[in-house]
Amino acid sequence: MAWPLSRSRWRKKSTESKGYFIFLSLTLTFLLISLFLFFSFASSFQFFLLPKTLSRSHSTTIQCGPQTLTGAKSLARERFIWYAPHSGFSNQLSELKNAIIFAAILNRTLIVPPVLDHHAVALGSCPKFRVTSPSDLRNAVWDHVMDLVRDQRYISMADIVDLSSVSPRALKIIDFRIFASLWCGLNMDGTCHGNLCCAISSMGSTSNNFNYCRSLLSGLYGNVKQCLHAVEEDCRTTVWTYQQGNDGTLDSFQHDEQFQKRKKISFVRKHRDLYKAFGPGSEAEMAKILSFGSLFTSPYKGSELYIDIHKAPTDSRIQSLLEDIEFLPFAPELIAAGKEIAQNKIREPFLCAQLRLLDGQFKNHRKITFSALREKLQSLHSKNEGNNGNGLIHIFIMTDLPTSNWTGTYLEDIASNTKSYKLYTLTENDERVVQAGKRLVAAERGFNSGFLPRNINTMKKNGVCSPALLPDILLYIEEIVCSCASVGFVGTAGSTIAESILMMRKSNICKL
Repeated sequence: MAWPLSRSRWRKKSTESKGYFIFLSLTLTFLLISLFLFFSFASSFQFFLLPKTLSRSHSTTIQCGPQTLTGAKSLARERFIWYAPHSGFSNQLSELKNAIIFAAILNRTLIVPPVLDHHAVALGSCPKFRVTSPSDLRNAVWDHVMDLVRDQRYISMADIVDLSSVSPRALKIIDFRIFASLWCGLNMDGTCHGNLCCAISSMGSTSNNFNYCRSLLSGLYGNVKQCLHAVEEDCRTTVWTYQQGNDGTLDSFQHDEQFQKRKKISFVRKHRDLYKAFGPGSEAEMAKILSFGSLFTSPYKGSELYIDIHKAPTDSRIQSLLEDIEFLPFAPELIAAGKEIAQNKIREPFLCAQLRLLDGQFKNHRKITFSALREKLQSLHSKNEGNNGNGLIHIFIMTDLPTSNWTGTYLEDIASNTKSYKLYTLTENDERVVQAGKRLVAAERGFNSGFLPRNINTMKKNGVCSPALLPDILLYIEEIVCSCASVGFVGTAGSTIAESILMMRKSNICKL
């Protein structure tokens, strides 16, 4: 009796099991179809939600334009140029100069970037054809700029460098914070020290769509018709020229076949005329934003690494601008602070020694750097120059080596020789440096030197925001102090900082 009951039980369970599996199969099938339809719909709908995910096939349907009402009124007819600065400040300054020339040639409004942290973004090596692609470089710059905004450490290049000689006379510029607020709708609160910045930043709270602006300026997903033209040519393939009659010709610097095979690359460098490539009649002409990667260049093996525009034979406007930007001084507030330190802190005729000892290749050439200073001091002693009645040689030391690490170096030797030398240094906490920083940000030169909305006077009354941190301006003031050194200057060979100081000394900015 038990066994048939047992069989009966098994037969009943089997029937129920079949029904259960049929139900489970139908349910799973329904769920899979639902998920497929959901993700298919989401991927297409995402186009409207997250502009950074747009593909090339959708580029023609993007709604391109300012994301704020004030931006729509003020910026709708503007055409902009953007680029990706990188490396140290001196390199960033040289790129700004090239960007000024590019903007003037192409009649575009230059978006002025902030000062990036030293080597926060790196290009790579042009001579070795090992560089970050323009799109990746632009993306890295955007991310770092947003870090500066978030950390309240933003300072514009136009705050540090005096652009009054070029704007608005030769070209139009716009501070990145204004562009980001009015075009992208971003709230740039935390980047401000004055009423102008606060008023404009408060207008950008409409969307906070960082992805929209990030994808546009970076060009990660290709060109967007009549909106963005992302330049992908870099120093591996292109040398930009202007009015030289060599468009399309091979550049003199090319790597040999053996090098290219060994590195598995196949780049050919050609000259390209900037105006022909992006000016009237070009595909890029109607794009609202023309976005470059690096604009850094330097002479190399009889050529230029990326940009060869040193004269404009038939364009007097550009020729004049090239001469004007050869030297762009620091902001007046910085120059005044440097002069004041030279006059009231050092007080005596002095020598400046710029010693770059820690960064990059320079840390391996300390002996050479110290040797140049030693020779200069020996020369001063032998000629009895630099003595001030008491036999002292006054030296302003500008170095990246902290005083706590001077032990065992030539700096320790001269610092301990108080009968022959008196040394001076600056720190970012020096009261003169701090006060100079406050005066600098209060001037809001980044805003006053470029585009401002027409209704800015009304907006200023309502501008309230969290103040940014005081910027680190020690480097710039140290350079100015060195330009005031009447006894002489010793710089680190190959340092762009030393080149900058020599340019300031040549321009005689320090008239004490």
